[in-house]
Amino acid sequence: MPDGRDPIAVKVVSRLCDIAADDWDACAGTDDPFLSHAFLSTLEESGSANAETGWLPQHLAIEDPTGRLVAASPLYLKNHSYGEYVFDWGWADAYERAGGSYYPKLQCSVPFTPVTGARLLVRPGCDRDGLEAALMAAMVELARQHKVSSLHVTFPTRREFEAFGAAGFLQRIGQQYHWLNEGYGSFDDFLARLTSRKRKAIKKERRKVVESGVELKVLSGGDIQERHWDAFYRFYLATIDKKWSQAYLTREFFFGIGEQLADRIALVVAEDGGRTVAGALNLIGKDTLFGRNWGCLGEYRFLHFEACYYQAIDFAIERGLARVEAGAQGAHKIQRGYQPMQTYSAHWIADPRLRSAVAHFVERERDAVDYEIDMLSERGPFRQETDSGA
Repeated sequence: MPDGRDPIAVKVVSRLCDIAADDWDACAGTDDPFLSHAFLSTLEESGSANAETGWLPQHLAIEDPTGRLVAASPLYLKNHSYGEYVFDWGWADAYERAGGSYYPKLQCSVPFTPVTGARLLVRPGCDRDGLEAALMAAMVELARQHKVSSLHVTFPTRREFEAFGAAGFLQRIGQQYHWLNEGYGSFDDFLARLTSRKRKAIKKERRKVVESGVELKVLSGGDIQERHWDAFYRFYLATIDKKWSQAYLTREFFFGIGEQLADRIALVVAEDGGRTVAGALNLIGKDTLFGRNWGCLGEYRFLHFEACYYQAIDFAIERGLARVEAGAQGAHKIQRGYQPMQTYSAHWIADPRLRSAVAHFVERERDAVDYEIDMLSERGPFRQETDSGA
C-alpha cells in the first residue's frame, strides 16, 4: 500500500464532483454522513455552499504516484463568518478596526454543520501521520498563497485538535449538549436516572403534546416521500424567518440528501388532523444520531422538545446508538438529559499581532468554558445515589 513516504501530489479542487465519490468516501469512511461525498457534493450542487453563498470550495486532495486519492480535507474560501457555529465576529471586528482585512479566510469544516468529525481524511492502510502532516502543511501553504488573514478548522476530533496544536495552530474549546446512552432499554429506563422533579417535568411535557392531538412518527428510507420534503422545507424557512436569518440550504439540498442518503435520515414528522405541521431532521451515524434542522407552522406547546429531543432519545435507544448530538447552543437541553461536552477548533492566524490577541482570548475563554461545563454538570437533572424518588 502507498504510504506518506511515497512521492505525493497535492491538488486544490474547486468542485467536489471532480473527485470520484468512491475515492473520497474511501478516505472519509462511512461512520459520519456529513463527510460523505453525497452530503458535501449535494451542498455544492444544490447552490447551498458555493462561491455565490460565500463558500468557495478549495478542497485539498493528495494523490499517490498512481493517481489514487490517499488523503483529503474539505476546505472553503470564505468572505463572511456565517454558517460556522464557532464565532469569530469579534476577532474580525477588532482586526478591521485596527486597519486589517479579516476576509477572505479559509475554513476547514462541513458547512452549516456543527458536528465533530474528522477533518484530515486519510485512506486506510496509508501512513496516517505523514499524510495528516501533509494536509496541515498544504492548508497553511494555501492560506499564504491566497494571502488570507486566517485559517480555521472547526469541530475536528480531539486527536486532530491535538495534532493541529502541535503544528502551531491556536486551540479553542467550545461546548455542546449531547445525550449519552447508558445502556437504556427504554425511555422509562432513562427517566429513572433523573431526579423526581425532572422526571415529572418531562412526563408532563410529553403528555401535553399527546393531549394536543399531534401525532408523531419517525420516517426513514423509502418512507420519506416528496410531500414530506416539501413540508419540511417550509418548516425550515419558517424557522429562518423567526430568527431573521438567511436560508442557505435550498429546497434542492433537502431533496438531494433525501435521494442519496435516505437510509441515513431519520425525519420526525408531526401531524395535526392529517396535516403535517412540524418536522425535525436527523442524520444517522455509526453510533450517533445527529439532530440538524427543525421547523413548525403554528404554536404547539412542548412540541419542539418532543420532536427534537425526546423522539431522538427514543430512536437512539431503539437503534442502540451511543449518543444523540442535538446541535449547537441551548442550555435548556441539560434539564432534558443532555450533558455539556467539549468541542474543538484550531486557528492559524497570519498577522502576529492578531495571533497574539486571539491567543490570549482563547486561553481565558478555555478557563471559562471548563468552569461552565463543570458547573452545569453538577446542576444536571440526574439523581444522586441518595435520591429515593426513582
